[in-house]
Amino acid sequence: MGARARKIASKLVQICLVASLLIAAGPFAVQHAFAAQIQLRSITISDNQAQHTGVTYNTRFFIPTAGTLGSIEITFCDNSPLEDDVCNAPAGFDISHAALNTQSGQTGFSVSGTSTANDLVLTRPPAGNGIGMANYVLTGVKNPDTGGPLFARIFLRSTSAGTGPYDNFGGLALSILGLLSINLEVPPYLIFCIGENITGTDCTTATEPFSDLGDLSSGVTRAAQHQFLVATNAQNGYSVFASGGTMSSGNNTIHAMAAPGPSLKGASQFGMNLAANTNPAIGQDPQGPGIGAATSNYNQQNRFYFNSGERIAGSATSDNYRKYTVSYVVNVPPDQPGGVYSTTLTYTGLANF
Repeated sequence: MGARARKIASKLVQICLVASLLIAAGPFAVQHAFAAQIQLRSITISDNQAQHTGVTYNTRFFIPTAGTLGSIEITFCDNSPLEDDVCNAPAGFDISHAALNTQSGQTGFSVSGTSTANDLVLTRPPAGNGIGMANYVLTGVKNPDTGGPLFARIFLRSTSAGTGPYDNFGGLALSILGLLSINLEVPPYLIFCIGENITGTDCTTATEPFSDLGDLSSGVTRAAQHQFLVATNAQNGYSVFASGGTMSSGNNTIHAMAAPGPSLKGASQFGMNLAANTNPAIGQDPQGPGIGAATSNYNQQNRFYFNSGERIAGSATSDNYRKYTVSYVVNVPPDQPGGVYSTTLTYTGLANF
């Protein structure tokens, strides 16, 4: 064979090799070679909140080719709408119990028993189909557990089993909203302050809680007052207690009033109340927007009492600002020993959580 003949033979071999490569590649693309894209495809969700149940998925699409239609498969994935990608089933998503509420365009379908949580198959006996819109309304779907993209893949097949090669395909993307959780904490609080005087409901205005009664005399009732302010959001309200001793000077004392009673000049008396009094003219009833009240032994006008450690005021429910005025009266008999009489009282406010 001459040099020219060898060159021609070489070209023929090259051409044959290329042709064989094309033929070898052919079988890998046979299934999808003639699958037309589904047009105008959409899925409308009645409620796109994560975890919600009883949701309606309204599926619409345009069938681009005439032929035989036996099944419609709709597969839901959380990773991709492409038919050749592995499909990850969305966590919590469940369409297996969906009902086919309405259908139009191509009809006669029912939900196949082969449907799974993320793969719905609509089946009918294979029948001819024309080109045009089709609509399928599916009810009773459970949305995925978490928000994010949700992808759907729609396959149209001539077989009624939802298996085998597909004639038409379309992918689309949806969006699921994550559950919106709003957490708000209101910390428990108790506001409690005491002073000789408090302006309004402002604890910063409380003055020093110290009173000088002056000289004691059997012919004169000495009186003084303090105020305390309370507020709390405790569910069961608050309690205020007063503790301490009666007025004393060394071993000499002035008797604490053991039962609510009137102020009597010339008697040995030390008592208090939380009311507006006229004899002597001192004190106020509880004030402010709250509903707290003095306890029964301390809420009687012109009647005074003292028992160390006893609850003197409170509320059984959460309460707005409430200001109390504590009035003290001191009476001494003519034979009261001389001396400097004093006492220190401790007020304790407790929230009832």
